Amino acid sequence: MNGKIALEEHWESPDFPATGSHNFTDDEYFSAVQQRLQEFEKRIEDMDRNGIQTSILSLTQPGIEGITDPDRAVKLAKQMNDHAAEFFVSKHPDRFKAFAAVPLQDPEEAAKELERAVNELGFVGALVNGYSNIGDENTAQYLDEPQVRPFWEKAAQLQVPVYLHPRIPLPNQQRIYEGYEGLLGSAWGFGVETATHAIRLILSGLFDEYPDLTVILGHLGEGLPFTLPRVEHRLRHQRPETHGNHKKAPTEYLRKNFYLTTSGVFRTQALIDTLLEVGSDRILFSVDYPYESMEEISSWFDQCPISETDRMKIGTENAASLFKLNR
Repeated sequence: MNGKIALEEHWESPDFPATGSHNFTDDEYFSAVQQRLQEFEKRIEDMDRNGIQTSILSLTQPGIEGITDPDRAVKLAKQMNDHAAEFFVSKHPDRFKAFAAVPLQDPEEAAKELERAVNELGFVGALVNGYSNIGDENTAQYLDEPQVRPFWEKAAQLQVPVYLHPRIPLPNQQRIYEGYEGLLGSAWGFGVETATHAIRLILSGLFDEYPDLTVILGHLGEGLPFTLPRVEHRLRHQRPETHGNHKKAPTEYLRKNFYLTTSGVFRTQALIDTLLEVGSDRILFSVDYPYESMEEISSWFDQCPISETDRMKIGTENAASLFKLNR
């Protein structure tokens, strides 16, 4: 299938300070990933070979969220957004769009930077790498907390989506992974951390306050199409004050306020389950490049046994509509 749009596609600047740890990742694999994070020529070659017309780029995890000093986070977010605009988007505007990096350590500044990135740089939304560290690496701020509302208000005003991307669990919450550090990242910890964060958003009343907000989740919704119905079923037996201020059933928000991408997943059974839970209008094609292979994901998606109507929606049409891309 040609003309696909992919939107969990990562980049990194050589000027970005090293944050986080990848000591559980194979050195040879990660070295190749780092090289591809910082260039665009091989990326475009891969896109051409695999029928991907447009990639929406984002600063790789843990990104700005891992910068513990708020003032430094504000400066780096602007610097990284300017780099993405100059190095990627302006050089190939027909192939690259971008999500803004935002300094949520200071939500007011994050709102200002989102507005600048959208209105001045032409970015199509924001990508947030999970919780934000403030002060030290064990202190987390989550997106449903009241102090973050100015950021959400700005996203609602600008009518742009926010991609909630994973990062590993807080260091002081990693005891359960001891001896199994390979599970900390994308193999398991990413999904558990992000699914829980998304459930916090769902239960917080955020989407009742801003009913048109859109959040994007990768990896076919971090398992939520399968697990959220169980959450909803069991919460009916919990005291109301123990699960937030939401007015609707949790699965209603998943179907109305979220889009789910195929990033990093090439399992037909999982895609069909997701289609049954949220419908083809709420699913978007993605790769998770360069951590995943464009060829591996694209060859599966192009041939998986779904209708051609759904393939066109997921591959191109839904994203073109969501991001107001001129096709």
